Amino acid sequence: QVQLVESGGGSVQPGGSLRLSCAASGMFFNMYVMGWYRQAPGKQRELVARITTDNRTIYAESVKGRFTITRDNTKNTAYLQMNSLEPEDTAVYYCNAELPGRSYWGKGTLVTVSS
Repeated sequence: QVQLVESGGGSVQPGGSLRLSCAASGMFFNMYVMGWYRQAPGKQRELVARITTDNRTIYAESVKGRFTITRDNTKNTAYLQMNSLEPEDTAVYYCNAELPGRSYWGKGTLVTVSS
């Protein structure tokens, strides 16, 4: 059974940093494209960043230069380093694991950026 468990969320002031982790189990982690998505109150879920099996990355324009997605296949874990956080980054952040025809989600971790 595939499980994705996010951690690392919390409250931070504008300009601060957080590092999210997504621990995966029940799957061949190194075969999956891993992604981070977020959903702010009243808005649709949106892609934040994705990393392929060969470490190619894409980012939403709004986070380019501030966020970095990485993966450690030895630990079955994906990370999202978030720097220079802004109030607009406030959202529930979800981890996603994807193969053609398969997509799995974690339950999310809340990030609140406020002074």
